[in-house]
Amino acid sequence: MRRMVWPGYRLFAALCLGAALLAGCATPQRIAGQADENAFDRTGRFALTVEQRNEAPEAVQGGFAWHDAGDVLLLDLANPLGSTLARVEVRPGHAVLQRSNGATEAASSPDALVEQVLGSPIPVAGLRHWLKGRTGPGAQQLQTDEQGRPAQFIQGGWRVVLSRYDPQGPRLLQLSRNEAQRDIRVRLAVDSQ
Repeated sequence: MRRMVWPGYRLFAALCLGAALLAGCATPQRIAGQADENAFDRTGRFALTVEQRNEAPEAVQGGFAWHDAGDVLLLDLANPLGSTLARVEVRPGHAVLQRSNGATEAASSPDALVEQVLGSPIPVAGLRHWLKGRTGPGAQQLQTDEQGRPAQFIQGGWRVVLSRYDPQGPRLLQLSRNEAQRDIRVRLAVDSQ
C-alpha cells in the first residue's frame, strides 16, 4: 500500500484552510478606550436575517465589539474571519460609520445610520439598554425571569427576548420585527467574559 505524500503547497493550503475555519469562530477584540470604570463592553457574534415577501431570505453574520462610555458609543463589526469591516461611532445627535477602506457615512442617529447602510433597521439605540438587561422607554408586554430580570418585551416595534444572563447582562439577545413587506431577525450571542 502506497503512502500518500502531499506536495508542500498542498500541505500549506490545507493548513491555511484549517486556520481560516478556526478563525471563523473569532470575534473582534474588545475596543481599546480610555480607562473608564463606567464603560460597558461586550463582544460576540451576530446574525441578521431579512425575509422579503416572495423573495429568498438575505442573511449576514459576523462578530461585534461594543464599547459604551455613556457620551460615546463605539461598535465594531467584523466578518466571520474576524477582520473589522466597519466602526460605528455615536455621539449625541451624530452617528458615523467608517468602513475599513476609509469611506464614511453619517446620519443624525445610530438607527438611521444602520438602516441607511444596511437597508434594514437594527435598533442600536435600544441595544444600549438591552445589552445591560434593561428595558428602555416605551417597553410593553414585559415578562421577567425567575430573578426578576427582563426576559421578553416589545419596544420600538421590536420583540426582544433576553436570556443566558451573566453579571453584566444577557448573553443571548433575539430581536424580531415584522413589517408589511419583510420580517427581520437579529441574534446576538455574547462571549463569556
